[in-house]
Amino acid sequence: MFVKNKMTANPFTISPEQSISDAKEIMEQHSVRRLPVVKDGKLVGVVSREDINRSSPSIATSLSMNEITYLLAKTKIKKIMAKNPIVISPDALLEEAAILMRDNSVSFLPVVRDNKLVGIITESDIFDSFIELLGVREKGTRLTIEVDDEPGIMSHLTGIVGVYGANITHVAVYRGTSGKSAVVIGINSLNTSAIEQSIEEHGYKIIYKLQNK
Repeated sequence: MFVKNKMTANPFTISPEQSISDAKEIMEQHSVRRLPVVKDGKLVGVVSREDINRSSPSIATSLSMNEITYLLAKTKIKKIMAKNPIVISPDALLEEAAILMRDNSVSFLPVVRDNKLVGIITESDIFDSFIELLGVREKGTRLTIEVDDEPGIMSHLTGIVGVYGANITHVAVYRGTSGKSAVVIGINSLNTSAIEQSIEEHGYKIIYKLQNK
């Protein structure tokens, strides 16, 4: 699945010439934690609530509320934004976005095409996609099967399921470190007793079963 399939297109943005007060208002109004900073359609930075909090007077300040409000209204976003943010293409895979977020300890990425901001993708989007790809919420049965990590195993397992005319909706493989793997097979049926019996008769071990009704 590609980033463009899961990104939020036309995200809320802010100009580098706008103020901290403007950013706070946009974030509060739309319940977002970060804003791409855009100038003439091009991404020039990112500003987050954390950036704003670091740049705002602390509760121990001797400034009056009017003075704090004035200061926030006068401080421009370009003074506090993070410049040169990590970005990703809309044509990149979701796995690439996940790796970038993980390796750089960021929770979202601006999505850029030809130097123009076209969207954003967040860690929540990645989590939702992971759940969707594994079919965890779909009606049916998910069997987790312990197998030897050898060529031909997947073909054999799917062949066993195919004999019973069941439709395999999702497949995932979790490789272990001891020559064993856990294969998760999603089947669009709640009646899988015969399939389970056949799988075990062929020498495989079903280690977990999850049904969504």
